[in-house]
Amino acid sequence: MPRLVILGAGESGVGAAMLGQKENWEVFLSDKGSIKEKYKNVLSNLKIEFEEGKHSEAKILDADLVVKSPGIPDDVPMVKSLKTKGIKVISEIEFAAKYTNGKLIGITGSNGKTTVASLTYHILNRAGLDVALVGNIGKSFAAQVAENDKAYYVIEISSFQLDGMYETKLDISMLLNITEDHLDRYQYVFQNYVNSKFRIIQNQTSEQAFIYCADDEVIIKELGKREIKPNQFPISIQSRVNQGAELIDNQISIKVNQTISNMSIQNLALQGKHNIYNSMASGVAARILEIRKDVIRDSLSDFESIEHRLEPVITVCDVDYVNDSKATNINSTWYALETIDKPIVWIVGGVDKGNDYSILDEIVKEKVKAIVCLGKDNSKIKAAFDGKVADILEASSMNEAVGLSYQMAERGDVVLLSPACASFDLFDNYEDRGRQFKEAVRSL
Repeated sequence: MPRLVILGAGESGVGAAMLGQKENWEVFLSDKGSIKEKYKNVLSNLKIEFEEGKHSEAKILDADLVVKSPGIPDDVPMVKSLKTKGIKVISEIEFAAKYTNGKLIGITGSNGKTTVASLTYHILNRAGLDVALVGNIGKSFAAQVAENDKAYYVIEISSFQLDGMYETKLDISMLLNITEDHLDRYQYVFQNYVNSKFRIIQNQTSEQAFIYCADDEVIIKELGKREIKPNQFPISIQSRVNQGAELIDNQISIKVNQTISNMSIQNLALQGKHNIYNSMASGVAARILEIRKDVIRDSLSDFESIEHRLEPVITVCDVDYVNDSKATNINSTWYALETIDKPIVWIVGGVDKGNDYSILDEIVKEKVKAIVCLGKDNSKIKAAFDGKVADILEASSMNEAVGLSYQMAERGDVVLLSPACASFDLFDNYEDRGRQFKEAVRSL
C-alpha cells in the first residue's frame, strides 16, 4: 500500500487524509502545532494515524507522496529534506483533482477570489448544476471529493496552493488581478509571485478557457511574454473585446460563443468598480458553461455579499460600521476605501507582508479622517500616514479599536475595518478578526 504523508492538520490537510484513506493510501498526518478538537475527532473516527506538536522525521521521510498545507513555506527544513530525497510534495488541490472527473473552474488573483468564487457558485447552483464551492474557501476540495463527488467544482486557489500544483488541468481558469502580496513568501521578488499566479493556466490547452482582466497592467505585460494555449476571454471596463466581457454605456456586455448578453451595472447586487470586474468574470464563466442568460442576470442581481468582505454590520448613532477583515493586502483595502463615499475612520494593521502604503496616499488623504492602528507593531503604518491624517491612534485589542473609533466618528461617518495586513499577530485568522469586530460593534 503506498504511503501518503500529510503536513498540517487544517481543513485541507484533514480533507486530504480522508480522501487518501478512501483511495487506499496508508495515511499519516503530522502537525507541528496543536490540532483542533474537531479535526482530531475526524481523524480518530476514521482511525487515521496522526501526531501533533512535532514532526517525526523518520515517519515523514518514509512517504511515497506528501500533501503539504499551503501555510507551510517551501523553504522549511522538512520540506527541503523531502525534496532532496526526491519525494513529491503537492498541494491538497492537486491531490483531490486526481480523483474526480468533475469540471474544474479555478479562480485566483490578489483580490476578489472569494467574491468571484462565491458568485460563480451561486450562478451554477441556481442553474441546477451539481456543484460545490471548495478550495481556499469553505470545505476542502479533497473532503468534498471523498464524501460527495460533484459534477462541477468552483475552486478558489491561492498562490500557495498553486505552488503545489503540477498536473491539474482546469476546464476554466480565472486570473482576476495581480498586485503585490505575500512577498515575504516569494523572496520579496514580485516576479516570483507573478509566476506563481500564472500557474493557474499550466496544462490548459485550446479546449479549455482562460478568463483574465485586460485592464491589469501586470497581467497584460506577462501575457506578452508567454505562450497562452487556452481560449482567451478578457474582461475590461476600458476597452472593447472580441470575446469575454466589456462595459458600454454602463451596460455589461458578455460575449461568448457568438452570443451577447447585456445587463445594467445598476442592477448588480455588488456595487463598486471592482465588483463590475467580479460580476463580469463570473458571468463569462457561466456563459462558457452555457448557462441561460436570464439565470445569470437574476443571479448577478440577487447575490448576497460574503462575510468579512465590505460587509455592513450595523449603524450606531448614524455611523455605519463595515467589516472588511478579508482585506489582507494594500490593493484590497484600496478597493474598500474607493467604494465608500463618506468620511472614514479606518481600522488598519496586523502582520505586514511587505506593504507599500504609499499606494494609498491619495485616497487616504481624500477620504480618511482618522486611523486606528490595530497590531503589535504599528510603526510602519504611523510613519506612512503621519501628517496625512489628523488623528492616528493605537489599539491592542479589537474592543479597544472599536471603542476609539466610536469616540472619533461623527454622524454620517463610516467606521471601516480594512486591515491591509494578515491577522496572525492578534487573531486566529481574518474570520476571527472580523467576528470580533462585529461582536465589539454590536456591544456598543
